[in-house]
Amino acid sequence: MFDTLSGKLQNAFKNLRGLGKISEENIGESLREVRMALLEADVNFKVARDFIDRVKTKSLGQEVVQSIQPGQQIIKIIHDELVDLLGSEHASLQLSGSPACLMLVGLHGSGKTTSSAKLARLIQRQGRQPLLVGVDVYRPAAMDQLETLGKQLEVPVFLKRGETDVLTIARAALEHAKTEHRNVVIFDTAGRLQIDEPLVQELVRLRDLVKPTEILLVLDSATGQEAVNVAAHFDRTLNITGAILTKLDGDARGGAALSLKAVTNKPIKFAGIGEKPEDFEPFHPERMASRILGMGDVVSLVEKAAETVDMEEARRMEEKMRKGQFTLEDFLEQLRQMKKMGPLESIVSMLPGGSEMLKGADMTKQEREFRRMEAIICGMTLQERRTPQILNARRRQRIAKGSGVTVTEVNTVLNKFSEMQQMMKKLGKFQKMMARMGGGVPGMFRR
Repeated sequence: MFDTLSGKLQNAFKNLRGLGKISEENIGESLREVRMALLEADVNFKVARDFIDRVKTKSLGQEVVQSIQPGQQIIKIIHDELVDLLGSEHASLQLSGSPACLMLVGLHGSGKTTSSAKLARLIQRQGRQPLLVGVDVYRPAAMDQLETLGKQLEVPVFLKRGETDVLTIARAALEHAKTEHRNVVIFDTAGRLQIDEPLVQELVRLRDLVKPTEILLVLDSATGQEAVNVAAHFDRTLNITGAILTKLDGDARGGAALSLKAVTNKPIKFAGIGEKPEDFEPFHPERMASRILGMGDVVSLVEKAAETVDMEEARRMEEKMRKGQFTLEDFLEQLRQMKKMGPLESIVSMLPGGSEMLKGADMTKQEREFRRMEAIICGMTLQERRTPQILNARRRQRIAKGSGVTVTEVNTVLNKFSEMQQMMKKLGKFQKMMARMGGGVPGMFRR
């Protein structure tokens, strides 16, 4: 996510960290590097210039706090200004009305239909009853795509095939929502390859009919500053309430994210960070700024873990680890739980210093390794997973053949698991010893 921008900003910070004092001369070169990094990320020229001016003014007027290096103070100022540039605080979704109506608008290829479905899933997980409505009567596959996504996510979809009048579809959808007790209606509207007057007027008429609490503009983050120009045009005609940035997992340079709030004064409310339905999250400026600056995003990581990990199962696993009863069956479950959290690269990038850890690291190779381990364990019988001691040479050959690996790879997995078991037993004994002494290790094997 913004890898190029993040890397260049961190290079600029290397010079800042070594500063002995703050002066206009010794911060000038580093701030020029920051400015060039922003411009190369396709950030609006005026936005980048004003950003550097504010950082410079605050840095030179800053009282140097004892025990904190001057360079660290400037990095903190850059972080705070970046948060402000991204929108200061998370802008929540406004869902008033019965039903609450949301319109998703944007150009072709920005990810409107997929974002509509992802947003519906997120709203449904919050305890509401969403209804997806297909009002794109021009793109032949739009309704089919929305219907397919709705079935996958178990979200109802309202379609009126053959009808070409958007307002007729909208009226019928609102009646259907009331009948079926759906309290949030999401309209997936038509897009164009470029903005034209017929498209705009159709959206205006739809807005006036359904009176949405939110008009969310879906923007492809890979288009950079051009996305901001599109946002400005839509905002002038529709008065959008916020934006959804898609494809942040790709080669997005950051121009759209860093320029949008400053140019339109409208917040980014959600971010699409992958192809899967769960790869969609509320946009938190402070967390995003920390990710861009390589400081990680532990809060989002914890939230992601809380969503995917069964806490009762986690407590059961903890008890088995403490007693040294952890089996290959349990290990397989742990691998699957980790997979639910998303790609390994995404998880590591949320850790402080994660971007540095990823440099030169082949996360794809590591994920292949995890898949291979999963295949090997799946090749075992339930009895073999629970009591790996019975795995003799013949059984290991059968497992290797069944999972498409060599016997050596099977042996490697079993050896690693054995080492892990020994470590867990030692930790369990250490915990018991500390308990007898009246102490304990905070956070370790809590009951």
